[in-house]
Amino acid sequence: MPLIPEEPQIHESAQGPRATPASGRTAPTPRPVPGPRPAAPSRPGRPGPLRPAPPVQRTPREAAAKPGPSGSAAAADAPATPQIQLIPASAEGALDAAEEAVDLLLDSGRAPGDVLVITTGEQHPWAAHELSFGETSYWAQHDAGDDVFYTDATVAGRAASRPVVVVAVNGGAEAAAASALSLAHSRATALLIVCGDPQRINSVLGTSV
Repeated sequence: MPLIPEEPQIHESAQGPRATPASGRTAPTPRPVPGPRPAAPSRPGRPGPLRPAPPVQRTPREAAAKPGPSGSAAAADAPATPQIQLIPASAEGALDAAEEAVDLLLDSGRAPGDVLVITTGEQHPWAAHELSFGETSYWAQHDAGDDVFYTDATVAGRAASRPVVVVAVNGGAEAAAASALSLAHSRATALLIVCGDPQRINSVLGTSV
């Protein structure tokens, strides 16, 4: 069997550099250096996030015209409605019941100047004693507001408002009792205590206390 001669294997290094055929590929055109990329256009129908508008600066005039969180000026000027308590007592014992109520108030921490006591019948002994020195001295103690003040229904209209008013229904005409209770309700800013016969008090007020 004849042998077929093998072609010699020639490495590329031994062949030398390959010549580029004349009809080969042309040299590639240099690529330009890319510049900054333009911003991508926003998609229609999907606006970007909106920044919240800054708070409106109110002028002093606007701030004064609009009420604050404490409520309107009319609500601030509205009179307070006092809590009402009834202490059953006879006409003869109404003054003693009022004295006990005052003692409890002072023991609980109420200042003496917070309390006004009104009688519908006989005057409280303190009021009778102080009036003996003249009305000027008597009402000066009221205006000072340093102590419990006792007065009767006939002159109680001159008394100013106090946090607590105690009424002793210890006699007097029905009209005087009704006037005293109405006045006491308008003078008390926190608590109104009425000492007397519940039936009479309810009949005078026209409603249950």
